[in-house]
Amino acid sequence: MNEMLRGIGCAWLVVLAVAATVGASETSQVVRVHAGAAIVDVTPTHLPAIINGGFLRRTAETVRDPLHARAIVIGGERLERRIAIVVVDSCMLPRELLDEAKELAAERTGIASERILISATHTHTAPAAMGALGCEVDAEYAPLLPARIAEAIEQASERLAPAEIGVAVVRAKGHTANRRWINRPGVVHVDPFGASTVRANMHPGSQPPDAAGPSGPVDDDLAILAIRSADDDKRPIALLSSYAMHYFGSGVAPVSADYFGRFAGHLERALGSDGGDGEQPFVALMANGTSGDLWWKDYSRPDYARDVDEYAGTLAELTQHVYRSMTFDHELPLAMAETTLELGRRTPDDERLAWARKVVEEMEGRPPGNQQEVYATEQIYLHEKPRAELKLQAVRIGDFAITAIPNEVYALTGIKLKHHSPLERVMNISLANGSEGYIPPPEQHALGGYNTWPARTAALEVDAEPKIVDAVLGLLEEVSGQPRREFVERETLYARHVLEAEPLAYYRLGELEGPRAWDATGHHEDGAYEPLVVFGLPGVDAAGLANGDGLLDVNRAPHFAGGRVRADLNELGERYSVELWLWTRVAHDLYPVSGYLFSRGLDGSAEAEGDHLGIGGNHGDLNGRLFFFNGDGAEEIVAGETVVEPETWHHAVLVRDGERVTLYLDGKREAAGEAAVTRAPDVGQIFVGGRNDGFAPFAGRIDEVAVYARLLSDEEVAARYEAAIRANVER
Repeated sequence: MNEMLRGIGCAWLVVLAVAATVGASETSQVVRVHAGAAIVDVTPTHLPAIINGGFLRRTAETVRDPLHARAIVIGGERLERRIAIVVVDSCMLPRELLDEAKELAAERTGIASERILISATHTHTAPAAMGALGCEVDAEYAPLLPARIAEAIEQASERLAPAEIGVAVVRAKGHTANRRWINRPGVVHVDPFGASTVRANMHPGSQPPDAAGPSGPVDDDLAILAIRSADDDKRPIALLSSYAMHYFGSGVAPVSADYFGRFAGHLERALGSDGGDGEQPFVALMANGTSGDLWWKDYSRPDYARDVDEYAGTLAELTQHVYRSMTFDHELPLAMAETTLELGRRTPDDERLAWARKVVEEMEGRPPGNQQEVYATEQIYLHEKPRAELKLQAVRIGDFAITAIPNEVYALTGIKLKHHSPLERVMNISLANGSEGYIPPPEQHALGGYNTWPARTAALEVDAEPKIVDAVLGLLEEVSGQPRREFVERETLYARHVLEAEPLAYYRLGELEGPRAWDATGHHEDGAYEPLVVFGLPGVDAAGLANGDGLLDVNRAPHFAGGRVRADLNELGERYSVELWLWTRVAHDLYPVSGYLFSRGLDGSAEAEGDHLGIGGNHGDLNGRLFFFNGDGAEEIVAGETVVEPETWHHAVLVRDGERVTLYLDGKREAAGEAAVTRAPDVGQIFVGGRNDGFAPFAGRIDEVAVYARLLSDEEVAARYEAAIRANVER
């Protein structure tokens, strides 16, 4: 028993202990901090300006609020130790433009170009610094940016003075949500190429009836790096924040810095000076975190509105509160590393390329006017440029890490980096050092949708995301001198209770990627995720499964969107038990069976031979009720009476004692009856999230699956449910 407990909890401590013994690298030498900051206006001087951020070309006739390049320079007295970080109010910035800006800044300041990090905020109301989809670059505006960005770095460098740095990462809940939702089973839309591939897409509308739930988790960490003078007045110099929220948006297109600029303005008024009397002005920066699939509106709620200024002001107030309680240090390890990673783009095959050329030929040189023309044009671009080189960076400031990744990274990717980072606190910055479009985790490609359609906005190879994560973690290892941490689910009260009951296999299903579903018992009965399963969604939120309030403490579960977890448990006989937790929002009257949760028997059996636990649909009188079905010819059904409430976590248990079957729901006996013992071939195969023949897969989340080669009693089932929902159960 103790060995099993160590496998679930103590492995995490071992990883931390090993990491702590690794010596710091030479690149992480302690520096006495100097810092400076500057703001340079990058608002277009010509109007109308071409605005990107949509499918088609738009223009802005007016300026709502100015755009800026905000820069900070941090380092010691030695030039080679300095780094520069710049945040520019722009939708996307191409690698070539930024490399030019870095070279200019290097010439003027002596800061090496590989020690300069430049990112775009992703405001959708800035002039087009690069072309994307149906919008071309604003040729009058883009050439002005490199010199202005370099000017911001130069001014910040000239203002270097002794300083102190404080860092913090706090959760800002309720200000970002997943905007990409999975369709319910059978709802598949057509993509721009005429194929039915869209099982998930963005912005489904509030409480969408045709959606099964979000396709990924939320990263709601607000990361803060604050710099103040080392003088007695402790005057604020700069504050860099990063938050994973895509952009706020206005519905119209005057030039605007969006919420990023409003946030900076709120902080600059609250904490800073106007730069009078020769005093350096305070500079606030809001970088875009891993927000590729996030937005401010929570579509699980009834429709509601927010004001951009109120939104920015709320985050600014939280930042001020954190700032006033931060501790600062004037001597810290400082290091920065950079690498390039070459990846393939998803290029069109001969048939799609021929289609694209025909569409573009018929356009006769005019700009794209619809979605089909946009994606036809993009296919030709990808055909001509099949490879991409990404520039990746990592910065260490004390025990604080900053990662920099080109363009629109999903929240799950940010969570992976935080779990594996050798440094305790992490600020992720996306849209940095170039623009390579959306970078979905591999499993998201199977769901299709705009974020995956091949174009400059989503072109990279399917396996780009894990390669990027691996490369960035390598940089973090370099700057910290410590190895990356392994991902191990942390011990909870509920997990302890399950392991003490000695299951044959226990799949906690908190993995952030596939294909392995880890068996927490130490019996090595690992399972495998099939395609059409996505990872990292919030799992059971009961007190007994809570680890703490941090983002990395969240209990997580996969969402089953057509795939299953499969495993071989050859020791499973005629007397066994299965317990699991389930969550679904799909209405129970839409399908004959709402979905199968657990199954055993030969994979692909045409006769549905085996044992199957599911939730009833509109067939018969099983609507929304837990049921057991024996497909071994007898078709015997044991069904409960309670309707499984949607959008709520429920605990379900199946106990099979030969021909006797008992079902439990939320700790209580729900039904019991007789069903012939399964004689199906290969009954050692088990499936979670669907039936063995693939019929009626479950659409929703399943968590904490335990399989026992024995019978659970009424008392055990009740105690397990109690351990999950009550925080005051003795640990």
